Amino acid sequence: MRLDLGDVCIRSFRRDDAAALVREADNRAVWLTLRDRFPHPYTAADAAAFLAVVATQAPESDFAIAAPAGVIGGIGVQRQPDVHRLSAEIGYWLGEAHWRRGIATRAVRAFSDHLFATTPLERLQAFVFATNPASTRVLEKAGYQFEGRLRRAVLKDGRLLDQLVYAALRP
Repeated sequence: MRLDLGDVCIRSFRRDDAAALVREADNRAVWLTLRDRFPHPYTAADAAAFLAVVATQAPESDFAIAAPAGVIGGIGVQRQPDVHRLSAEIGYWLGEAHWRRGIATRAVRAFSDHLFATTPLERLQAFVFATNPASTRVLEKAGYQFEGRLRRAVLKDGRLLDQLVYAALRP
């Protein structure tokens, strides 16, 4: 898959993305905004393991956000099971050097539009730590609506945090 966004794109991960993944992902500030399954420190072994997993995904669900020089982040979708089968959770991250440039907003908007156009999904949802107002702005600018606050729902870096729920519905 490839979605062009001007100066960046969303595309499938490639085996040669490992070094760029380590360069962008090995950052405590990035890790603090993500679930603990995203490792810190982020090593070459972590990148190799991740790329091995995404190479076997069917359907593909994790994608690179890439600039001409290589991967600068990631975006993905996790389809929900059973009665939630028409819902999915999206997640995304960017290397810190690429923050505050509108890239995440463009990526979330384009990826969401793509999912609604190519799948039967009716609902996309995202969960954001309340300590991450930049990500709430990304979601709001991408057309997601705030749905609620899950109080003391997350333990991250030894801190108990609220988690915010945002969603977009099929137009």
